[in-house]
Amino acid sequence: MSRFCTTFATQIVSVAVGWQIYDLTRDPFDLGLVGLVQFAPSLLLVLVTGAVSDRFNRRMIVAICQFIEAICAGLLLYLVWTGDVTVPAIFATLVAFGVARAFMNPASQSLIPNLVPAEALASAIALSSSSWQIAVILGPVAGGLLYGLGADIAYFAAVAIFIAAAILIALVPRPPQKTVPEPANWTTVIAGFRYVWHEKIVLGAISLDLFAVLLGGAVALLPAYARDVLDVGPWGLGLLRSAPGIGAIVVALVLAVRPIRDHAGLIMFACVALFGAFTLTFGLSTLVWLSVAALALAGAADMVSVYIRETLIQLWTPDAVRGRVNAVNMVFIGASNELGEFRAGSVAALIGLVPAVVIGGIGTIAVAGLWMFMFPALRKARHLSGRV
Repeated sequence: MSRFCTTFATQIVSVAVGWQIYDLTRDPFDLGLVGLVQFAPSLLLVLVTGAVSDRFNRRMIVAICQFIEAICAGLLLYLVWTGDVTVPAIFATLVAFGVARAFMNPASQSLIPNLVPAEALASAIALSSSSWQIAVILGPVAGGLLYGLGADIAYFAAVAIFIAAAILIALVPRPPQKTVPEPANWTTVIAGFRYVWHEKIVLGAISLDLFAVLLGGAVALLPAYARDVLDVGPWGLGLLRSAPGIGAIVVALVLAVRPIRDHAGLIMFACVALFGAFTLTFGLSTLVWLSVAALALAGAADMVSVYIRETLIQLWTPDAVRGRVNAVNMVFIGASNELGEFRAGSVAALIGLVPAVVIGGIGTIAVAGLWMFMFPALRKARHLSGRV
């Protein structure tokens, strides 16, 4: 429930900020900067955030960060109330959002294996992803509707939901967490990077997501697509933002009941290629129904690859370094999402909306083919099982 609430509130803020910035500048490059300023803290603090997650109470780290996100949403609300809404002020607040998320994500990801036994982890990840995807479906719709009533209403709702998320996770009893007393030196700080580099299945899974979504992500451009290509308002933007989640939640619920038993590596590569193909379809579409369908199918394909990747990473990583490994993982995910948004916005500013998305979809398909040969161990992975 805590993860649902924080994701729901984040989606409300994301829709409101995207629409507000595009209304102020009408420049897709600024939509890309929204992703960049949120990704930068995860990259700059990666050596700190993972170590904090491994040394301290992961549950309380998540709660504190969610409360900080509530404060950030409150700052956006204050800007609206005072009429001082400017692009620099919004970006400064998003940097603070990014810092909170940089500490929260490794702790949140590492907390799940502490709550369930290893044999139930695959299903737990699917269920956890389901709660996340439900929020991804409902959050943008709520954000669009609330922003239609007023930006202050949208941000006020986000503040309340972030606070609820912090309270919910704080009420969870502290689970067992394996911590190994280690000196605070350079070797222990970079342990996450070292583990990822030597464990080729983990390296291949993380880097595949990085480059596939970095090239194929089109979420940042949805406000521009909604206004300039499909000619729909905030409600249409909410629908477009929700479409990938609709496809993903259906797949996540199926995977929770019927986990993948064999040929996990090949299935993951096939779904990454499909993600690129459906992104390409969306980029070429000028029909609202086709655009929504393409985004929903892209979300479904992405959910399969996310499920396989996260299960492999969690099961193949010892708990003592799980926070640091997940910090690295979240930097890669952040690079693929937030930095991918910057790539999409900057390329769109140079060559146009449609070419930027089309080229990205083609690039994602190419990455899937290339990674199959670069990481044969990942391609040959059959069962979602680990050694820890």
